[in-house]
Amino acid sequence: MEDYSVQAKEIINKILYITIATVSPNGEPWNTPVYSSFDEEYNFFWVSDQYSQHSKNIASNKNVFLAIYDSTAKEGTGRGVYIQAEASMIIDKQEIERILKYQYGRKNKPTRPVTDFIQESPRRVYKAVPKQVWINTADKINGHHVDKRIEVKLR
Repeated sequence: MEDYSVQAKEIINKILYITIATVSPNGEPWNTPVYSSFDEEYNFFWVSDQYSQHSKNIASNKNVFLAIYDSTAKEGTGRGVYIQAEASMIIDKQEIERILKYQYGRKNKPTRPVTDFIQESPRRVYKAVPKQVWINTADKINGHHVDKRIEVKLR
């Protein structure tokens, strides 16, 4: 039997960008790819302009959906991780400092100062806490191939 949780973690470790789906206050969908990082609990982090559409959407509706996948995979071979989560802008300076270690440490870059993400700076640090996680797999219905999602636990 396949260990889907291990496969999901491998995808998360490999892929640097996540796609965040949000909804505007008037119900319009919005999708944005962002460079991301994560911690041991598989909380996801990114930095964005607080005035960007997805950031404004998160301010009015914390429910987001993340997709993590290798867009270069050959047809029929791709695996993706799908995450229903709650997102928020982080304002606590100690939490921002902790998150920046993951964000910049993922590519072994020097951490930027917290002051780059508070007060007058337009950029902010965001966090998504997963509520439910799936990975895709293949199945057959009446002899026909279909994609299927299987729920996995990351922790």
